[in-house]
Amino acid sequence: MSALEAVASAPESRISQSLASENPYRSRRTFAIISHPDAGKTTLTERLLSAAGAIQKAGQVRGKASARSTRSDWMEMEQQRGISVASSVMTFDYQGLTFNLLDTPGHSDFSEDTYRVLTAVDAAIMVIDAAKGIESQTLKLFEVCRLRDIPIITFINKIDREGREPLDLFDEIADKLALDLTPALWPIGQGVDYKGYLDLVEKRVVGPTGAPGAEWDDIEDLLEHEELIADPVFVNALDTLELARSALPKFDLEDFQAGHLTPVLFGSALKGFGVAELLQALGEWAPEPRPQPAEPAPISPDEPKVSGFVFKVQANMDANHRDRIAFVRLSSGKFTRGMKLRNVRTGKDLAVTSPMFFFGHDRELAEEAVAGDIVGIPNHGTLSVGDTLTEGSAIKVTGIPNFAPEIIRRVRLTDAIKAKQLAKALNDLSEEGVAQVFRRMIGADYLVGVVGALQLDVLGARVEKEYNVPIGFESVGLEVVRWVESDEPDEMKRFIAAQKSHMAEDRNGDPVFMAQNAWWAQRAQDDYPKIRFLATKERR
Repeated sequence: MSALEAVASAPESRISQSLASENPYRSRRTFAIISHPDAGKTTLTERLLSAAGAIQKAGQVRGKASARSTRSDWMEMEQQRGISVASSVMTFDYQGLTFNLLDTPGHSDFSEDTYRVLTAVDAAIMVIDAAKGIESQTLKLFEVCRLRDIPIITFINKIDREGREPLDLFDEIADKLALDLTPALWPIGQGVDYKGYLDLVEKRVVGPTGAPGAEWDDIEDLLEHEELIADPVFVNALDTLELARSALPKFDLEDFQAGHLTPVLFGSALKGFGVAELLQALGEWAPEPRPQPAEPAPISPDEPKVSGFVFKVQANMDANHRDRIAFVRLSSGKFTRGMKLRNVRTGKDLAVTSPMFFFGHDRELAEEAVAGDIVGIPNHGTLSVGDTLTEGSAIKVTGIPNFAPEIIRRVRLTDAIKAKQLAKALNDLSEEGVAQVFRRMIGADYLVGVVGALQLDVLGARVEKEYNVPIGFESVGLEVVRWVESDEPDEMKRFIAAQKSHMAEDRNGDPVFMAQNAWWAQRAQDDYPKIRFLATKERR
């Protein structure tokens, strides 16, 4: 029996017994997977879908005749380069629960998109390479989760390969993340000596093929199994586990859901080891939809009126229809197809006639949805990231910022006849968050700002492929971008007049100051103390 086939014999649901049928939102688990590039995030996504029965095997949709590419990486560039550069949504059911999996870009150049996705989730799975431990992007993403107290389940991946000792990994995680840990699955060997794992939740030994073996009431009971203690690899696993258990706290659901403690599972996404247990743990331990930060007050998921917010906009998911989809995380109420929702930013009502659920690139009509669900709303530029939708209440969801870009480039149009198409392409893709677009106050140049160079590759490739507009990028000698504001309008006018050659406007028309380097940026702040120079701005 393979590790994935073992899912069928997993313990019957521990995860749906406490749900109240009169509150459907309580059956939702909305989560993201975060990791450093190449830690195995996309492979784990595929295995979770397979373990839940959503696909028959990694890369193949149930009911489809032909194999597909990775379900979460639907963009051509992602498939060519083998990386995730755009977030995607996959909704699937398992043991009475509805899971909304938000796949995030693993590459650090797309950290802004990842941050926005994390505003829409209630939990996260942190994937760590067993050989490499905590890496830079993992640390950055963890800090984002910590800002929002998002509970994290840790999955230490690639245990079927040679890697670091489990105790060393625990020490590093605890030290770098300042987080309490508790083991949930413990490996019996690794690499060529891998012989399965100890499931500390179900109190059983699981063999390398996924078949369950010896069970225990107290872990010392395993010492009575002669065939186990005759194996030095197993004995070493028991010894190191006892060291870990003696030094670490026991699992506490309240501490976990508050973001203070992470259960740790060892496994292999490629081989499917530990994936079924990870899905089971996510269903039982991850919180139901949580209150959403908003003004004037947080939105509780049990409020009867519908509310939600746009955390992502994606253009041209279907190149044949040139569509534009706003991804909305529902925060409260029961949504039904055809109802009207008000965009709080514009004050206008929107009839939602064709909402949809997603499975990567595939979609289906959404007749009903509740808090925690992710609904796609087709629109033609009426919805932007950060918009709050309600049944009429004047509520605004908070905590979805823009970050100052680190790279600034001028857009070079190779065919002047296509200036109009370029304007549309840049507007569409800036609303998505692929790049930020600025127009200088002097001159008509388009400037684009990105966090990393790979974003420029994505922007150029998509503008050419989706809008048939070939472009290039040129350096303009600018390194620092800051939004500027002041409580004194006259002082703002004086600053803009004095710095006009360094001033631009973002897509919302807000003023932006651009400097050659950090020294000039600091000089401007010293010269104009009544002006606030902002590295982040609340998305609107």
